[in-house]
Amino acid sequence: MAMVEVTGLVRTFTRRPMPWSRPVTVRAVDGISFTIDEGETFGLVGESGSGKTTTARCMLRLIEPSAGSFIFRGQDVFGLPPSRLRALRREIQMVFQDPDASLDPRMRAGAIVEEGLVIHGVGSAAERRARAREMFDLVGLDASQADRFPHEFSGGQRQRIGIARALALQPRLLVADEPVSALDVSIQAQIVNLLLDLRQQLRLTLLLVAHDLRLIRHVCARVAVMYRGRILEMGAADAIFRHPTHPYTRALLSAAPDPDLERQPGRITFDPADIDPTAQLREVTPGHFAAL
Repeated sequence: MAMVEVTGLVRTFTRRPMPWSRPVTVRAVDGISFTIDEGETFGLVGESGSGKTTTARCMLRLIEPSAGSFIFRGQDVFGLPPSRLRALRREIQMVFQDPDASLDPRMRAGAIVEEGLVIHGVGSAAERRARAREMFDLVGLDASQADRFPHEFSGGQRQRIGIARALALQPRLLVADEPVSALDVSIQAQIVNLLLDLRQQLRLTLLLVAHDLRLIRHVCARVAVMYRGRILEMGAADAIFRHPTHPYTRALLSAAPDPDLERQPGRITFDPADIDPTAQLREVTPGHFAAL
C-alpha cells in the first residue's frame, strides 16, 4: 500500500506582467499524480521553474493547493483542519534548499533542533536538550557545538543542522528540496551519503526534489520528470536513465555532463512546441509511463 498518493494536484498563481496589465493566471503545477511506497526514495526532477518545489510545498501545505488531493497514510492532508494538520506535520518534515535562509541566525544550533519539539510540546526541557544532542550525533556533528550560532558552522554543517531539526520529531516522510544545490561540490557527496544512511537506519520514506540528474540516479528508486508543471515521464530510475521515452527527458539527459569525454553524447535539441498539452501519462513498458 502506498504511503503517499498525490492525485490531480494543481497550483495556480495570478500575476501582472506589468503594473497596468491584466492579471495572468499561471499553472505552476498542472494536475500531476504520483504515489510513493513506504520506505521508497522517489525523485522529482526537472529544470528550474518546472514546479518541483511548488509540488513539495503544496504537499506540506506551506503553499495551499488550488485543487487535487494528497493522501498520507490514509488521511486527506488537504482536507485537514489546522489542529489536525499541525499534529500530522510531526510525521512529514522538510529539509530546505538553502541552510542560510532556513536557519534563524539569532538562535543557537541546539535551540534550532529543539524548536519542533517545543512547538509540539514533546518532552521536558531536559529531554528536549538530550534529544537535540542525540540528533547532533546522528548527523555527524559534535554535540558540544550545540550552543553555537549558525554562522559559526560551515555550509555543510548548517545543512546537517537542518536535517537534524527535521528528524528530531521522528517523521515517517522526509521531503528534501534540493538539499545539496547550495553546497560546495566537495561537501555534496557527504550530505547525500548521510541522507542515504539515515533513510536506511531510520526506515524513512524520502521524496527528493532536485535538478541534478546524477544525484537522482544515484539515490532514487523511481523518478518523475517534470516540465512546466506537468509530469512527462515516470518510472524506475534505471529504466528512465537507460531508455528515456519522452523527447524532453532525452533532451534533459543529453544536457548532463559525462565525466568520460570520449563517451559524451551529442546534445539533443528540444522544442517546447513538440509537447502535446493534452497528452496523458500512458504505460509504455511495465511501470514506465510517458505523456505521449
